[in-house]
Amino acid sequence: MDALSLLDAGLNQCAVVIDRDGGLLLALLTAGLVGGTTHCAGMCGPFVLAQVSARLERVPLSAMSEFRRLTGAAVLPYHAGRATTYALVGALSASVAGHVGALPGLRWLSVALLALAALFFLGYAARGVLSWLPKAPSLGGNRVQRWWSERVSGLARPLFGNPTGWRGYGLGVALGFIPCGMLYGAIAVAAASGSALTGALGMAAFALGTVPSLLAVGLAGHIAGRTWRTAVARVAPAIMLVNAGVLGWMAWKLVA
Repeated sequence: MDALSLLDAGLNQCAVVIDRDGGLLLALLTAGLVGGTTHCAGMCGPFVLAQVSARLERVPLSAMSEFRRLTGAAVLPYHAGRATTYALVGALSASVAGHVGALPGLRWLSVALLALAALFFLGYAARGVLSWLPKAPSLGGNRVQRWWSERVSGLARPLFGNPTGWRGYGLGVALGFIPCGMLYGAIAVAAASGSALTGALGMAAFALGTVPSLLAVGLAGHIAGRTWRTAVARVAPAIMLVNAGVLGWMAWKLVA
């Protein structure tokens, strides 16, 4: 089988997955769009701005153009690297969940994962509506997350010097492992599919959804990011609530 035949077979398989699991993929894309604006822009925005500064500082003033500014601010290799990590994690988690769910007595795993993801998104919706409430005290898990994030950032730090091309891609791959609650919810949805390909495509859709907000941060800095987040934050709880409802309905369909 030649390369074109393999590519055609792969595209056909992806089309089958999109047709079969379109609701799950759409839920992850929506979660990325909303979560990217309300959460990821604040968390990952500094990484994007650091790359933009490093890339543009290397361009001589005489060679600077609007196109150079746009391509420098887009940091597309970084986003491609993040999508690669997310897709691999999605494929692995879905594959493991699929094999475990096939064991006797564990067929409810997909239902439990979808219900867990629905609770994640419901929690984000509630936090948006009830943002005036005092924050809960930090738990031990947060310290673990900080420790892991510091380790990942430390390993990726050498790539910040010239984050272009493959170095930018590698930076995205590395920083894709930084944990966050929104990412956990997305992984739970991807894992619930029980299919490695669906899990990979689902997490790629989630990564794609986070790109617009980070592009806004890269193009216009934190000011644009804050303005956009303020606007989207008004409707984010309703969208997250709908997302939670869709995932809950999918879990119910598996039970019924």
